Amino acid sequence: MRATSKIMYSMAVFLAIVTAIYFFGTMYVQDSGNLHRAGGGSYNFEWAGGVSMILATLLALMLGGYLHFTDKRIDVLPEDWEEAEIQDGAGTLGFFSPSSIWPFAMSMSVLVLGLGIIYLHYWLIAMGAILLIWSTTMLNLQYGLPKEKH
Repeated sequence: MRATSKIMYSMAVFLAIVTAIYFFGTMYVQDSGNLHRAGGGSYNFEWAGGVSMILATLLALMLGGYLHFTDKRIDVLPEDWEEAEIQDGAGTLGFFSPSSIWPFAMSMSVLVLGLGIIYLHYWLIAMGAILLIWSTTMLNLQYGLPKEKH
């Protein structure tokens, strides 16, 4: 088991413990935000936070399982090798375009879409969705198209 899956499994265990504490802690708290009934037991449980904690635990467990599954199929990474040097993890991270307009176009598309959702104008939602799909496509294809097309 590698470091990444150990971290996610540790987070899942921590979240499970915190979920149990949260469950029992909110059952007996008497406040106006919780419908407390004397002798109510689990009726007094605060469901929104409890379900969120359970889902967070399951998400961490799912990610730990995925990382454990994929870690068994790859070679030893520098972060898992105790005698690794810093330069062992160095390498090309990717190409980042310094002068691309498409991230800005995507953010403006999200703005149009968000304004449409806020004001519930369906035509603005449709226009924002179309602009977002178009700008995302152009971002992905900006170096795949001929030079005169971008």
